[in-house]
Amino acid sequence: MLPSHLVIRPLALFLALALGGCATLSKKSNLEELKPVVESFHKVIRWKDFRTAARFVVPERRQAFTRARLALQDERDLSISDYEIEEVVMSEDGTRALVQSRIQWMRLPSATEHTSVVSSEFVYKDGAWLLERQDTGPFADELR
Repeated sequence: MLPSHLVIRPLALFLALALGGCATLSKKSNLEELKPVVESFHKVIRWKDFRTAARFVVPERRQAFTRARLALQDERDLSISDYEIEEVVMSEDGTRALVQSRIQWMRLPSATEHTSVVSSEFVYKDGAWLLERQDTGPFADELR
């Protein structure tokens, strides 16, 4: 019969690797789920579909987001001409992500096009990725 330390150590090492592998797979699958959400959010705001865009926002900020779109008459006055997702950084536990995007936009009556590097924080809640906050760009006031 083998001494107990020769059995327990390899078993403990196996469990640590297996559980660590699961965490890595979970983080990777969350990143794979996040990417299409971020891409879809950018597409709907580019096409001025702010009703759909509001569905990507956390429930506690959704109403403020929608009200601001109406008050600012964004369907008429906001134009997003381009966007590029530059970087995505996932939290260790895979439930938060910081997404850095470059967005080119203009809001009438200004004729100046802005280029903003926007940091968006997405959270994984109730089985879905949702936008919680942005630091700059056309939605920063209601998503800070």
